[in-house]
Amino acid sequence: MTRRCTFKTVEAIGAALPDVEVTTTWGKPTLKVRGKMFVCIASHSSAEPDTLVVMMDFQDRDALIEEAPDVYYLKEHYQNYPCVLVRLSRVGKDALHDLVVGAHRFISAKTHRKAGGSSRRGGRGR
Repeated sequence: MTRRCTFKTVEAIGAALPDVEVTTTWGKPTLKVRGKMFVCIASHSSAEPDTLVVMMDFQDRDALIEEAPDVYYLKEHYQNYPCVLVRLSRVGKDALHDLVVGAHRFISAKTHRKAGGSSRRGGRGR
């Protein structure tokens, strides 16, 4: 049987990614990229214990919940945020790796877009 994933597992995955800092949000362990949270332990009382909040787009979130509702879920508090709740006790290490890397990519792309272009239209990539 495989070992249960913990936030230490999340930290180890995050350590291999660029610009990651381990910090806290609302008193809970968090990984941030350039100051923006991309994964953290859920702090809202509606979430189950040992739940990870993973940032991602709404379509991906909905697909994960539909595919594996025993692992991925959502509570009303989190409904309007681009994230999914993950039961650390039920997620596999490979899936967790993909989630953390994907969340890092998702938030990094958002911060690059904000920092990169001053114009919303008319610009051309080189």
